[in-house]
Amino acid sequence: MVRKENVSEYQPKLLKKIMLTLCWILALFVSGAEVREINLPGCSHVEPQIRYRAINDEEFVLQCAIPNRAATHIYDNTLLNQHKVKWFWHQKDKEPLKAIKETSNLILQGDALWFKPVRDSASGVYICMIWEKTPCLKMVLEVQTKKAANCSGYETNMLNLLAGNGNSITCPGTKCYSHMKKRDIKWYKGGHQIKSRKSRQSLKLKHNEIYLNPTYEEDAGTYVCDYTLDDKATNWTMRTTVTVEVIAKNTIHPPNLLYPNGVMILEAELGKPLDLECRVQFGFERDPLMRVTWKRNNEENIHEKLIQETSSYPKGLKGRTLLHVAKLKEVTERDLRSNFTCFAENSVGNATAVIQLKRKQRVFLLYVLCSAISTLFAFLLCTAFIYQHWIEIVLMYRSYLVLNETTGDGKEFDAFVSYAKLDSSESDSTLISEEKFALELLPDMLENKYGYKLCILERDILPGGVYTDEVVTAIKQSRRVIIILSPAYISGPSIFELQAAVNCALEDKKIKLVLIKFQAFQEPEVLPSVVKKALRVLPVITWKSSISAAPNKKFWKYMHYHMPVKTTKMLGNCSLKGFFQRLFSLVYRSRNFTEG
Repeated sequence: MVRKENVSEYQPKLLKKIMLTLCWILALFVSGAEVREINLPGCSHVEPQIRYRAINDEEFVLQCAIPNRAATHIYDNTLLNQHKVKWFWHQKDKEPLKAIKETSNLILQGDALWFKPVRDSASGVYICMIWEKTPCLKMVLEVQTKKAANCSGYETNMLNLLAGNGNSITCPGTKCYSHMKKRDIKWYKGGHQIKSRKSRQSLKLKHNEIYLNPTYEEDAGTYVCDYTLDDKATNWTMRTTVTVEVIAKNTIHPPNLLYPNGVMILEAELGKPLDLECRVQFGFERDPLMRVTWKRNNEENIHEKLIQETSSYPKGLKGRTLLHVAKLKEVTERDLRSNFTCFAENSVGNATAVIQLKRKQRVFLLYVLCSAISTLFAFLLCTAFIYQHWIEIVLMYRSYLVLNETTGDGKEFDAFVSYAKLDSSESDSTLISEEKFALELLPDMLENKYGYKLCILERDILPGGVYTDEVVTAIKQSRRVIIILSPAYISGPSIFELQAAVNCALEDKKIKLVLIKFQAFQEPEVLPSVVKKALRVLPVITWKSSISAAPNKKFWKYMHYHMPVKTTKMLGNCSLKGFFQRLFSLVYRSRNFTEG
């Protein structure tokens, strides 16, 4: 029993869906404004949800949406599924329904039906349906002439507002139906209701008018005003539209030729097509007179006209820009001897510009292209060479051509060496220890090979003083401070020497720090902030025990690069000659290495 009852309840719903589907299929095959009778199940006995009044020969719009007093928009032109909205109409209840098809003055756009304009013959009952959304919406439209609507002093529906000035927009229909009681006007622009808001102080709604002070270019558009008429027991919605255009003052200047300008020479290839472009900027004019044409030898030849096309850029308050093109199917010798003149004219005056054609030289173009590629290749090769041998080039330049940096600075040592002092039990016998590096290997290279004077505390400072004072004094007497970083150095007492070196360098700009990463280490949290900053920003040279010990390795070149400049060669023509000899030798060795 339960199952039978469910089936009986489901059958009317199924039948209703089938009927609605058949109705839609019928509507889709409708063509033309006059067709045979259309039946819409469930719509014939529905009372009209809203009644509109409109004035004959004015623009009007209907929306396929259930009316709502709190609605903030009256149409949506951007509805994607426009094909799902179907409109039907009949003038009287007993007449058959007709499917509405777009015509020259009846436009289907989004969920709206636009009358451009509405005629008194358009009065009647309108039914719209949105598939799976609005099953049936019925509305009544009554179109009357201005005389029948008792319109006195009907305002214009077309307004030209001057940009930057104060203006007002009045609803044209407020002086119609003066014998009926009216409610406040609602204004819409672009389908959305206009309201006073803090973000737009220049727009105000007063006495059912829109006040704009100042008026902006964006204020142009279609405005719709609605208000309610109480006609005995029936409420009518009176709707009229106002088209607003924002304009500027007419220009006082002739056209401005953006391209070409003056006399321009353009290369052309014989036998090839060519487009001659002319871009002209016209100032704003309410009734524009814009004329652009190409002339050959400043004459408009009637028998041999140039093929010309014009395209326009968007119009604005600053005017409009036109692109005018003359098309040559193939360049001839006659074209090379001709002057092509672009002539532009407006109501103020005219302007001209000339293009002269010149034969394109293919060989010259190829020569320029090859030269550019060769120059680019040479530049890239030179850049790669300098990048690879930058340290060697700088060191050669300093050795031959730069004055001695150490002359007259009052310093005794070239560098102070700071390292961790380890017990013999802590050192690793398989690798070079920090102490051996600092006391033997470093002095052997920097002092014996490069001629620098190092300050090693245990070797060069006589004992007997306070350790901290001796360290600070030695650093101040040095031009560089070499810090040999390792886990033992970072976590041991020697870190004081790095802190002292940073403080001295801040006081004396001639003192510079060079960090050697002897072993990998992890930075403790307890380090002073000035030491942490030094470890981040100062140059670091990494020591690799397996490859860095040899005298010709890059490690020692980087060390030499960061040490003070000492001219080892005599300045003058001989030193300059020696510099270039060594530079050519470096290039030769680099080439041999590449070829090998």
